[in-house]
Amino acid sequence: MLSQKDKTNDDSIIEIGKAYIKVKYSKPGDVFLGLPHRLDRPVSGAIILCRTSKSLTRMNEMIKKRSITKVYHAIVEGRPAATSGKLVSYIKKNPAKNRVTVMDDPFHDAKQAILSYKVIDYRKSRSLLEIELETGRPHQIRSQLAHIAHPIIGDIKYGSDRPLPDKSIALHAYRLQFIHPVAKTPVNVIAPRPDMPWWDAFI
Repeated sequence: MLSQKDKTNDDSIIEIGKAYIKVKYSKPGDVFLGLPHRLDRPVSGAIILCRTSKSLTRMNEMIKKRSITKVYHAIVEGRPAATSGKLVSYIKKNPAKNRVTVMDDPFHDAKQAILSYKVIDYRKSRSLLEIELETGRPHQIRSQLAHIAHPIIGDIKYGSDRPLPDKSIALHAYRLQFIHPVAKTPVNVIAPRPDMPWWDAFI
């Protein structure tokens, strides 16, 4: 599912969410729904939507200050040499090709990308990783893991050898933790991994 409309003009989570809210809360007229962050179309898991402009403004500020914990699970090809580590690299997106270039050192117009990972399990030449983002760059997890020669399975854009049957990639937004921008209460959202054979192999 798209996070927001693109050139395909397929419905995104915004249109679907607005339709749900309109019925659920009997909203007359236009419905507001803000999107403070995005997931790539083939990625599963939890995403934040904001029902008011005030919450969107505050959530955007929290993201800017990196006060939201984002934890992902990914199945990658091979087994990283280190069972845990931090990846620090530099990313630049090419919008025309919808992919990014990753390098170890700074280069023109590139932005620093940082994530931490640990290996949770290893099965049949594949590893299940838990990843925590420190920055939120386009295609960051996908490209950084490919850069260390461990592409996410199904992600043929970044080096996987074959697509998955449902056209997804094995990257899942597993947990979101933050302080509610209006109520000021802790929020901890966990999205169960998809019921698919490649994920089930690690249960």
